[in-house]
Amino acid sequence: MPLLPALRSAILLFIFSIFFIGQASAAPVADETEFKQLLNGFTQKSFAAKANTAQQVATSGHPKAKQVLEAMAESRLYFRKSDQLVVFADKDGRSYVLTDIFSNETLGTFSRREVSKVKTNNSLRAKLGKMVAEIELKHPDASVRLAAVEAMIPKLKEDDADLFGSLIKEEQDESVKKALQFGIYIGYLDSSKKERVLNAIEALDGELEPIVRNKLTSLANNSDDKDIKKAAKKSLKGIESKISIFSNLETIYFGISLGSILILAAIGLAITFGVMGVINMAHGELIMLGAYTTYLIQQAMPNHTTASIFLAIPAAFCVSGMVGIAIERGVIRFLYGRPLETLLATFGISLILQQLVRTVISPQNRTVETPAFMSGSIDINPIFALTYNRLYIISFCILVFIALFFILKRTRLGLQVRAVSQNRSMAKAMGVRSDWVDAMTFGLGSGVAGIAGVALSQITNVGPNMGQSYIIDSFMVVVFGGVGNLWGTLVAGLSLGVANKVLEPMAGAVLAKIMVLVFIILFIQKRPRGLFPQKGRAAEA
Repeated sequence: MPLLPALRSAILLFIFSIFFIGQASAAPVADETEFKQLLNGFTQKSFAAKANTAQQVATSGHPKAKQVLEAMAESRLYFRKSDQLVVFADKDGRSYVLTDIFSNETLGTFSRREVSKVKTNNSLRAKLGKMVAEIELKHPDASVRLAAVEAMIPKLKEDDADLFGSLIKEEQDESVKKALQFGIYIGYLDSSKKERVLNAIEALDGELEPIVRNKLTSLANNSDDKDIKKAAKKSLKGIESKISIFSNLETIYFGISLGSILILAAIGLAITFGVMGVINMAHGELIMLGAYTTYLIQQAMPNHTTASIFLAIPAAFCVSGMVGIAIERGVIRFLYGRPLETLLATFGISLILQQLVRTVISPQNRTVETPAFMSGSIDINPIFALTYNRLYIISFCILVFIALFFILKRTRLGLQVRAVSQNRSMAKAMGVRSDWVDAMTFGLGSGVAGIAGVALSQITNVGPNMGQSYIIDSFMVVVFGGVGNLWGTLVAGLSLGVANKVLEPMAGAVLAKIMVLVFIILFIQKRPRGLFPQKGRAAEA
């Protein structure tokens, strides 16, 4: 019957499939058994035998190999004396909690007499670190391989460079390949072969990594070969030149970021001073109110740091703006034309606001958490990096400046502000309500001060006295740039910020500020109306 051969074939196929499935499932168990036997080599006392066992573990390809070697380097690898079983162990008082290497199951708590540590020495620990790195160098994930290469480079020797040379031929990822090539040259700097050293020096010319400078400095000072010494010194000279350039760029970047802070702190004062001729000594406290608004909103939204910062910008503008309008309507409007009384009154208001914050919130400084998107930096090279918080503050300053420029040049309020600042009597005759313009201008300047407080909360602690740190600098920016002139405030703020940062390394922070102040005093003697003088009540006076 034709049915019988077909049935016989099906039965044979079924038996064979069961056999092969059983063999496949048994394979990992066999690997586990072999690996357990291999781990028994760690129970020996000889460090050489342990090193040999560790090398076999590293080359075994078993998924637990890296974990075992790391545990051994961390002194967490033990074996149970009763059956010589190698396990992970964590100390718990005077006892040890043992964990099975393969199943990760807790085997129980054992006394010190029942277990023995797989002891290591400095030499063996160094070898273990290299073995772990070699395992990671062959990892399928390129990011893991790259991290392993970077971890090995600081301790790289010529033998490791040869290992990198064999790996680079099979490497497909460009970033890993580049790191391997860099490591090869670093290793060759320690070579006993002159040609290798000279080639490595030439290849590393202009590299800014600290390890390159350290090794080249060592060769330039200690090498017995004149050619190597000369090449190392020449390469070091080029590197130092590049370091100087990028250090200057970093100083300018810090200066621009400081200038941006000064602009944010001063631009509101420039508006009120230019239009109303009022010296507002409470301007720093309006900045402080904006910073505290940011802090309170973040406390109300602890799990939404990013959203709280964006919400704090309009909130700080409104809070400081409303307080500014209240100050103008309640005090300043009765003191127009009496600058000394206005100065004293606003100074008293600043003390009241400080004490109010101390009483209602706290006299202690508070910290505002920085959002994730403002943390970290853009690493241009090992010497020069653009920190995100400073970069965002610079961008924020530009946006605020553009917004204010648009308000003053393209809106009805801006037109009236300019009319009042240029000729108050004529503006009144044309129907402009100068008292309303004064209140709105003071509110706008105060609101911008509140926004400055939001920015400052990201780089310094928030406290009752924080505004006092910026009031003098704000006045210097306004006077130097030209009263009431936005472009003058922008140029003056950036100039003073960069000047401060350039002078600080040479003279120190305090002396640098004194030198800037002396320069402004001398400058005002020659140009009393600042860089960009503007017609207005302050200028007419």
